[in-house]
Amino acid sequence: MTIKEYYRHYLRKLQTIYDLDEASVMAGWVFENKAGLKRSDILKDPELILDTDTIEKLNYTLQRLMQHEPVQYVLGETWFCNLKLKVNKHVLIPRPETEELVEWIIEDIKIESNERHISIIDIGTGSGCIAIALKKKLPTTNIIAIDLSKEALVTAKENAIDNDAKIDFIQLDFLDESSWEALPKFDILVSNPPYIPVNEKEKLDKNVTLFEPHNALFVPDNSPLLFYEKIALFAKQHLKEEGKIYAETHEEFANATAHAFSKQFEQVALKQDFFGKNRMIKVTHSH
Repeated sequence: MTIKEYYRHYLRKLQTIYDLDEASVMAGWVFENKAGLKRSDILKDPELILDTDTIEKLNYTLQRLMQHEPVQYVLGETWFCNLKLKVNKHVLIPRPETEELVEWIIEDIKIESNERHISIIDIGTGSGCIAIALKKKLPTTNIIAIDLSKEALVTAKENAIDNDAKIDFIQLDFLDESSWEALPKFDILVSNPPYIPVNEKEKLDKNVTLFEPHNALFVPDNSPLLFYEKIALFAKQHLKEEGKIYAETHEEFANATAHAFSKQFEQVALKQDFFGKNRMIKVTHSH
């Protein structure tokens, strides 16, 4: 089978569960990763015959993709803020809107202050994507990243090493307020916490619900703002004067999240993502 024929076969199969655009991106990514062939190579040399070993790798990858497993987990990697990161079933796959949150923080720091003395805490770091992206753009900041999951922290540490980013990683249950005593004060608190009520599980794609870690996605139906309320409490004790909270939010709970923060803080601002949805919040701690 020629590379052109095999690529078409691959695309047809993927299109049975994904739309054409998504299937094309996926196929392109897989062929580059497993066969070392870009789309341009396939167009340039369509009659190329693939060796058996490469076909076996591609077939195995296709089997996993057809089970709705995210391509990022299948390949074991993804890109975030132009950084290559390892991902697996222990960590969420970083999303584009989280990149927007990182960009917001970087813009503000560069406008408002000297980054040299800034300390940052990343709550629920997962793959370490936010902390690592911030450290790469703001190398003189001091960053602590915490997570409940030991497995997630193993991945985050590997990503930090791979990207030459010095970050202090700590395993900690943030919902347990007694664990906060060990932490210092910070200039910036950033978090992409769990915020999807369990009853919304059915609305999500299978590649999310079947494979991504539920403890990083879901909160109890009767407490959708659980993490934001804890963050507000923590910030009262652990944010320096004029310190800021940046967090990702559920678009449908964005106003409720803002209201929850406004009980404790005067300056609260929502920000829309690229699609015009309220997905980010900034809170300033003025004494």
